[in-house]
Amino acid sequence: MSLAVVLVEPAGPLNVGSVARLCANFEIPQLRLVTPRCDHLGAEARQMAVHGETVLEQAQLYPNLAAALSDCQRVVATSGRMETESLPLSDPAPALSWLWEGAQGPAAAALVFGREDRGLSNGELLQAGRVVRLDTSEAYASLNLSHAVAICLHELQNCRAQTDGRPLIQTALNESAGELCKRGDLEAALADAEALLLEVGFLYPHTAEARMAKLRALLQRAQVQQQEVALLRGMVRQLRWASQRQTP
Repeated sequence: MSLAVVLVEPAGPLNVGSVARLCANFEIPQLRLVTPRCDHLGAEARQMAVHGETVLEQAQLYPNLAAALSDCQRVVATSGRMETESLPLSDPAPALSWLWEGAQGPAAAALVFGREDRGLSNGELLQAGRVVRLDTSEAYASLNLSHAVAICLHELQNCRAQTDGRPLIQTALNESAGELCKRGDLEAALADAEALLLEVGFLYPHTAEARMAKLRALLQRAQVQQQEVALLRGMVRQLRWASQRQTP
């Protein structure tokens, strides 16, 4: 299994330590931290980690979410909002089942949680293949970070119990013939596309971010495969070369 819990800019060492303990509880092998705003190896974090202290010590640090997800094929992000401007919200059970299936292969899969005070930005949510919201009261939807992680990992444990000793369901078998692309490859293709579209005047600097967000959402919904993203990047590079040479 190659599954990671990713925390984006966690500010509370108690939360980070609690999440490390949860990773140990549910046998999640990796904890990834994106620019933590606390000492994740300090006394408070270690106090809460208990027997998850090894997970805490081996946690990997990343400068941004894109770097943390670059090797991942399947990503589920969490949001406390009732709706998002990025991808449609999914129910936790099917989204986490989809994530669990992907985690059984050689490529990495990730479950992403946002900042304690403001969650994930729209741009960060667009780096996920699924976005889930836990079913809480509309009057106060936001959960404590470690509590949200506990609920999601418990749901993943249910997925594990349902699949242990049995073949993966057909959707996973179908995708093995054409694997989903890794996040890093998709982001590289999008960066090439943005450069081309700026050069030819389809995009303007002041609107590029918003329009590229719509393109990113479209590709995420399509669940682009590795061969397809390679084809897309090759097309964009050839078009950019021809544009720069001003040839037909």
